[in-house]
Amino acid sequence: MSLPPRKDTDFRCTANADQSIADTKVVPPRGARRLVPRESLMLRLQEVRRQRCVVIQGPAGCGKTSTLLAWRRELLAMNFEVAWLSLAAEDDELGRFCHCLQASLSEVLPEQVRDAGVLLGRDNQEMAVEHWVITLVQGIAQHSRELVLMLDDMQHLQDPRIIQALQWLLDYAPPNLHLVFGTRTALPIPLAGLRARGQVSEFDLRDLRFNPAESERFLREHLGAIDPRDAAQLHELTDGWVAGLQLFAVDLKAKQVTRVDQVQIRDAAAFADYFEREVLVRLEPEDLRLLTCVSICERFCASLCATLLGQPQAIAGMMTQLARLDGDNLFITQVKSHDRETWYRLHPLLGSVLRARLASRPQQEQVLHVVARGWFTEHDHLDEAVRHAVKAGDAEVAADIVEACAYDLLAKGNLSQIAGLLKGLPAEQTAERFGLQVVMAHLQLYSRNFQGLQQTLQHLQSHYEKLDRRQRHSLTVLKGSQAIHQDDTAAMLAILPELLAIPTDADDFAWSGRGNTLAWLYMYQGEFEKAREILECGERPFGSPRRSLLGRCMSGMSLALEGRATQAEHLYREVLEEAEKHGVAYLVVSTMAAGLLGTALYEQGDYEAACHLLERRMKLLEQVAIPDTVLQCIQTLAMAHWLAGRQTEALSWLDRLERYATRYDLGRLLVSALVVRMRWLQQTGDETGAENALQRILQTAQQHDALESGTPLEVRTIARRATLERHLHAKRFSEATELLPALIEVSQSNRRWRRVVAMRVQMAVVEQGRGRPVDAHAQFVEALRQGHRLGLVRSVLDAWSGVPSMLEATLADNTLDPVLRFYAQRLLDIAGSTVAGNQQDASAESASILSVRELDVLGLVAQALPNKKIARVLNLSPETVKWHMKNIFYKLEVTGRDEAIAKVRDLELKLPGHPPV
Repeated sequence: MSLPPRKDTDFRCTANADQSIADTKVVPPRGARRLVPRESLMLRLQEVRRQRCVVIQGPAGCGKTSTLLAWRRELLAMNFEVAWLSLAAEDDELGRFCHCLQASLSEVLPEQVRDAGVLLGRDNQEMAVEHWVITLVQGIAQHSRELVLMLDDMQHLQDPRIIQALQWLLDYAPPNLHLVFGTRTALPIPLAGLRARGQVSEFDLRDLRFNPAESERFLREHLGAIDPRDAAQLHELTDGWVAGLQLFAVDLKAKQVTRVDQVQIRDAAAFADYFEREVLVRLEPEDLRLLTCVSICERFCASLCATLLGQPQAIAGMMTQLARLDGDNLFITQVKSHDRETWYRLHPLLGSVLRARLASRPQQEQVLHVVARGWFTEHDHLDEAVRHAVKAGDAEVAADIVEACAYDLLAKGNLSQIAGLLKGLPAEQTAERFGLQVVMAHLQLYSRNFQGLQQTLQHLQSHYEKLDRRQRHSLTVLKGSQAIHQDDTAAMLAILPELLAIPTDADDFAWSGRGNTLAWLYMYQGEFEKAREILECGERPFGSPRRSLLGRCMSGMSLALEGRATQAEHLYREVLEEAEKHGVAYLVVSTMAAGLLGTALYEQGDYEAACHLLERRMKLLEQVAIPDTVLQCIQTLAMAHWLAGRQTEALSWLDRLERYATRYDLGRLLVSALVVRMRWLQQTGDETGAENALQRILQTAQQHDALESGTPLEVRTIARRATLERHLHAKRFSEATELLPALIEVSQSNRRWRRVVAMRVQMAVVEQGRGRPVDAHAQFVEALRQGHRLGLVRSVLDAWSGVPSMLEATLADNTLDPVLRFYAQRLLDIAGSTVAGNQQDASAESASILSVRELDVLGLVAQALPNKKIARVLNLSPETVKWHMKNIFYKLEVTGRDEAIAKVRDLELKLPGHPPV
């Protein structure tokens, strides 16, 4: 269980290491120059270009890929976007497949699908994968042009979870997304529903075989000249099978004869047999040796070939040889690449023949894999390096490669790549290496697989005596991260001495992790200055800029909790601006900064801007953020919608927060959501519902122990504040008086000044209710003074429903100094604009037949999606969708879905993503 120092390793991890998907997969092969025009087939394909799904099925060598390439060229000329993905056997693993598909779409729509990319590697559970698919289609739907996604060699995919993901992609596809599958075998995706709706077109071998004219044209293109009778004979022998024609063309060209052997080549087995007997024996020895060596690789270039042949300096000659084979032989194809190398790949049938020959010489095959592993490692192509190391039987070396780069990839957020690399290793290698176990634990933490995380921690703890000081501290930091994600300050306090005793030679990863965990603990002990100090100390001189920005987000959180809203907003804006300069690589940081900025904007009264920042990022935030951030963001969204008069949306977000809190057993988040629900029920006159909410809050508080700090104290404080608000609502001022002073004292001792301001407002309400207007005025003025100093707006207005009236009365008595008077008037103006906005929204909605959200729902109804799936696509609860459906039926005066669609057609309404129905 040892972790070798990464600085001494032979394996490098540079900026290119996160390019884990080979360009040969996501960039189409360069075959356009050899495509035979097939006007009839292209015309038929162009006619179905807007189908939801197109399937091209046929055996190996029948021209599926060539057909896809030719069609792609036509689609691009018509201003379609086309994404490409070439699949292989190793892609039949859920995490890798999702990563490949994400990379393919990112080639053409990087901005639209980048949000979905953050979700990869965090959780491969069914709901998480569906969440990823929905995020993809939502991004694609925002694009103005048609997108065709071509997946070639689908026969390699058998994993039921991958098939389910593709089924979701078909089910949820917006009108501008079209999926095209090339496959040797029957597609495992059920297509009956699409067939019934006329949304799928299928082509098979009968469509793909060349007709006699196309066969002759193909042969003329590759041989220069051929007698029409010989062309007709070759067409008969191959039955128009493209690979057979290709084989004969190569053979005739190599022999420099025109005689045609009377042997039929109509399938892959005959191809392999004929190739062995007639072609390989005639290849030049150096060509046969080269092609045999590169058959172990998915792709190859001159430098790699020279190394495999033991001639690393002969790159120039190798480039000439590859160019000749590419130009004359037809069995290697050049593929595009984003790097400076020129890459090729072998024809799949030729590759299988050559690998079968190589398998009879296992020692040579092993040596080739060792050499390939070395080359790919040196050039930072990690996935391929690990694959060849495992194929060579070098499991230790494969694990060394992964371990050397795992921390850097983890720091960059490349979770999917790390997960794929770990799965490529034998289980015993992962189990016995401390570094890989820690990385696996972080993956489990980010995916919130707490059961798996606990098992990994127990495994590491069982080897505790064998660990050195740095490794023990890394384990402690990991436990601290677990405590943050489970909102458990007690667990954090238990490891506090170990956290503080960091080794002086700890790496940047340990320093920043320790800083974040300690800062979180100090925040909930009310030691905000100490939290910010530890975050600053955690920044190393040559540390990760990304982790530094995350630390600054944590500093902003400490300012916001303390009540220093204006400073927090400025810091969030600075982090967001800096993170966005780095693009996708810093998407997690920019998402977190934008989410927290949304909460700051709500505090300043800019509700619509808060919703704009938060709504489209909330799915990502739930995946990547700690519970504190999730609480703040969802609660902000709920309250912003409520203030804007969108009660249904507000309740939907509150439901979502409760589900999140319940799923992960986060009592503090649950009681926070219930307090908001209680307030709204009070406002709408539902006293029974409000009382039930309070009882749930009190029951949750009773489940926490008697610790006088951290989250248990926070839960109990929230419960006491909820009880206080029920007393105020019922005008039980004596009972409220018994609670408020102690609550204010606790909040002051913990430096929760925003909370103090709100409770001083409530104290003013109590004093006024007790008939003590002078004391009430003094408390309210003090609340305004503190609120102004901190830059608070909503914290004051949300403290009590009667705050606007209190502001008017205070302004009327003309006792405020000019600064506080200006502040009070600003608060009153913001409160007034909220009411006016609600009235305007209500007026606009009544003037329309259906609201925007109802049109969204009806657009998905038109795609025959059930309520549950509509809820997932629109990020609503099923209950909210039902509520919208009832409103739709009522407004359109119909009783069912079909009638609703018919009524929309009659009214010529435009549904989102649809032409007028």
